[in-house]
Amino acid sequence: MRYHAGDYQVIVIGAGHAGCEAALAAARLGCKTLLLTISLDTVAYMPCNPSVGGPAKGNVVREIDALGGEMGRNTDLTYLQMRLLNTGKGPAVHALRAQADKFYYAQKMKETVEATNNLTLRQGMVDELLSEDGRITGVVTHTGATYKAPAVVVTTGTYLRGKIIMGEVQYQGGPSGQLPSLKLTDSLLDHGFQLARFKTGTPPRVHRDSIDFSQCEIQPGDEEFYHFQFSDQVEPRQQLPCWLTYTNEHTHAVIQENLHRSPMFSGVIEGTGPRYCPSIEDKIVRFAERPSHQIFLEPEGRDTAEYYVQGLSTSLPEEVQLRMLRTIKGMERAEMMRPGYAIEYDAIVPTQLQLSLMTKEVQGLFTAGQINGTSGYEEAAGQGLIAGINAAQFARDRDPLILDRSDAYIAVMIDDLVTKGTNEPYRLLTSRAEYRLILRNDNADLRLMEIGHKIGLLSDERFARFLKKKEAIEREKGRMRTTRLKAEEINPKLSELGSAPIADAASLEQLLRRPEVSYGVLSALKPSPEDLHPEVKEQIEIQTKYAGYIEKSYQQIEKQKKLEQKLIPEDLDYGVIKGLSSESREKMSRIRPRSIGQASRISGVNPADISILMVYLETHGKRSVANA
Repeated sequence: MRYHAGDYQVIVIGAGHAGCEAALAAARLGCKTLLLTISLDTVAYMPCNPSVGGPAKGNVVREIDALGGEMGRNTDLTYLQMRLLNTGKGPAVHALRAQADKFYYAQKMKETVEATNNLTLRQGMVDELLSEDGRITGVVTHTGATYKAPAVVVTTGTYLRGKIIMGEVQYQGGPSGQLPSLKLTDSLLDHGFQLARFKTGTPPRVHRDSIDFSQCEIQPGDEEFYHFQFSDQVEPRQQLPCWLTYTNEHTHAVIQENLHRSPMFSGVIEGTGPRYCPSIEDKIVRFAERPSHQIFLEPEGRDTAEYYVQGLSTSLPEEVQLRMLRTIKGMERAEMMRPGYAIEYDAIVPTQLQLSLMTKEVQGLFTAGQINGTSGYEEAAGQGLIAGINAAQFARDRDPLILDRSDAYIAVMIDDLVTKGTNEPYRLLTSRAEYRLILRNDNADLRLMEIGHKIGLLSDERFARFLKKKEAIEREKGRMRTTRLKAEEINPKLSELGSAPIADAASLEQLLRRPEVSYGVLSALKPSPEDLHPEVKEQIEIQTKYAGYIEKSYQQIEKQKKLEQKLIPEDLDYGVIKGLSSESREKMSRIRPRSIGQASRISGVNPADISILMVYLETHGKRSVANA
């Protein structure tokens, strides 16, 4: 029996990492927002690796923070360990990664959601999407509660027709023993959406006291204090170590002996798994020549004995998992608290989305997170933030926020999904970004805080701090250009550093471009009159040393933006354009690219087709003006 349960401006389905960001963004933008979740006990839950960040992913977390989102702040409040990765390489691939306290993380995010104005958190499983004349109007839960809203964001993660698989055992379920969402898939199909079936997995968890850490290599957090937020209000936390061990020939033998019982190789698993996070069975088969694989033992929280066995994702039978664990050095007496498992779930084919993450089929309906074919908490949160912003914009009849690929990794991910689609769970990588020297971990605030403030998510206080930093950078860069050191002042230091001496004098900027010379060396000789923030010093060094490469990237961006600004009419009939290949005609008709730039990134659309399209648009546009 259905009953009217309330009216809202935005409804968000699912309270995982995408759902929390979407709901918080919409509510903070002033929309009356409802966040529905199957269980109030699993808000912002981490069913897989209890970590945040890493290559490309860490950049996304900093971008979320710069736009006014929550993931970075919540991680800084709850992390167990923080490390800056890839420090031996250039700044384009530096990345923060935190080991999170999964229980405290979920608790603090739930507290934030509950304390946010305009936001109602409610337990309920959505079975049906309501729409009229191609526009979303609301949702219906399994108890018959009908909620109305002009904008709905679906962030169902891996719950859609979720199936847990472990050896010969399989049953319907969500992550970590939760209920699956079974009927919402039918509603999506009824609305005309094309779905895919994906799979992901998780490793076993073992009891801390059953691990012999003396047989493992310690992996401590960084001594230097790092955090995701662009803020001076973050307090350091006591860090816990992770530990490294390895599989061996005995581990591999147990797996090989039981491959016939592995759902991956027996044909039980139908969904496509993530390429960049393979199961241990898959690794043993694909890399048969390797004698060992890294295994990281990571604490799941300060107040739990559970350790996450990173690198041992598996769907082998439970008893085989225990045998496998006990072959690994340091885990000979391991006690398994939770077995690993695979989970299959439904996802939307993401080429059915616009760049705003609103569906093309139903106006006002947005999707974000693993339902869009991605993997990872960070990718989900980034999409959720954009979907929540744009749901609020739609509800208030305002233009959507659409970031360019040169603005953020979040934009790279969304553009990849919408333009190219994905036939496996998508993972964000630095190699996917053509402008990765611009999209660095250190400069997300410089790229995005003005957008976050303009849209209304970034406070005036935080924006003022940003402006102060930006102005300090420009002042110091100016001083570096105009301040010179004579040969007798700098040559002794250059000789000490193994750098060639100068003949007369050189500016601080010229000297800093040398690989051997750091900003610290120069500031010791010619200190700034200001007490500069470490973030300012970092920017001076990076922007000066990589100036030539950065300038070349900006030139490429400007060239590409000209193509992005050549918009394609939404109702363009590609069938009437003579000379287009049949593949290009079919794909552009289906994807409906927003611009020439987006059309050029569609897989199978070649440069000749883009030239034909541009000529057609130019001549067609001129004729339209003449006829008018």
